[in-house]
Amino acid sequence: MLDPKLIRESPDLVRIAIAKKHLTVDLDAVLAIDATWRAQLQEVEALRSRQKAANTAMAALPKGSPEFIAKVAEMKAVSAQVKEREAQLKESEEKFRQAMLSIPNLPHASVPEGRTPEQNVVFALHGAHAEPRPHAIPHWEIPGFDKLFDFARGAKVTGAGFPFYVGDGARLVRALLHFFLDENAQAGYVEVNPPIFVNAASATATGALPDKEGQMYETTIDKLYAVPTAEVPLTNFFRDEIVDEATLPIYRCAYTPCFRREAGSYGKDVRGLNRLHQFDKVELLKWVHPATSYEELDKLRGDAERLLQKLDLPYRVLLMCGGDLGFAQSKKYDLEVWSAGQKRWLEVSSCSNFEAFQARRAQIRFRAKDSGKPELVHTINGSGLAVPRVLAALLENNLQADGRVKIPAALVPYFGKEFLGFA
Repeated sequence: MLDPKLIRESPDLVRIAIAKKHLTVDLDAVLAIDATWRAQLQEVEALRSRQKAANTAMAALPKGSPEFIAKVAEMKAVSAQVKEREAQLKESEEKFRQAMLSIPNLPHASVPEGRTPEQNVVFALHGAHAEPRPHAIPHWEIPGFDKLFDFARGAKVTGAGFPFYVGDGARLVRALLHFFLDENAQAGYVEVNPPIFVNAASATATGALPDKEGQMYETTIDKLYAVPTAEVPLTNFFRDEIVDEATLPIYRCAYTPCFRREAGSYGKDVRGLNRLHQFDKVELLKWVHPATSYEELDKLRGDAERLLQKLDLPYRVLLMCGGDLGFAQSKKYDLEVWSAGQKRWLEVSSCSNFEAFQARRAQIRFRAKDSGKPELVHTINGSGLAVPRVLAALLENNLQADGRVKIPAALVPYFGKEFLGFA
């Protein structure tokens, strides 16, 4: 959520920034709702002041006197007005809150112009993705693939996009998760095991609501949401709290299964492990001082990159343009691994700075040492990493002539052997 003061005092600046994201917001309507709410607030405060003055005057009058009786009548009239205006004010407050939730975060000045994913900027390239890999084929075409990654039975039990991982397939997923968690712990992230269902307040705090309702699985009785990413419960860890400034930056990481409906997904991009409705991911999250916000974003991106480097996977870093940035982010980098069999890039991590956007919704603050006043933290997060596409790239890039997959050296201690076989 943006600072209402910024919208009131610099509406043109906000309009220009929103236009960079190629989103449409009726800012005039928001300002009109704000003006109505503030006018009603002034009226209610004036009535409350009049009510208080009448109370004081009554206390000084003899009970039963004509003046006392007149003040009682005045009090009743004012009380009725206060009750009526407070109801109107409450309604306007909710309208203003909903209007504010509809306004996206503003992009950082360094975010490039652009409307489509094709206009994202290649920020860095790592590894020889173009080198010949003569045995590479799409992972779902590897002979025996369906023995370890059973999509047919998953579809029977649940539906499309919910595979079974079997035997060494399950073991390799577990190895990747343990590798990610151990490496992130060495980088200073404290591991958390969070809930995998969150309430609407938590989803709203991170910007998942009211923006991604159609992408989340929702319970019908308790109105809880299955987490689309561990970012949601992790960010809310400090919701409505004031943390000690001396503890900033705070680093956390968490593994969760993630659930996304991915409505409208179809075609070759959803084959095999490319896009699932349930998948495993390790999330990195930071609560940081605003002064070090973008330095910490670069560090987090570096932490995610090191995982890909240790797995010896070619990858590139994209700096997202305004039109592909997302509703809640101020700046975002995507990490994409090279899929040798499919001959295309697969996103495995998004590293984002939200500045104070999430913290204002969640009321996560620190008490500034200089002023003694509470200030909003900045939140930063990224995948470190998402399993399915990393797994797809490992299978395709490391496929050998005999049909086995060579396991990267850094992963061998976790997997227990140097090759994955499908026989």
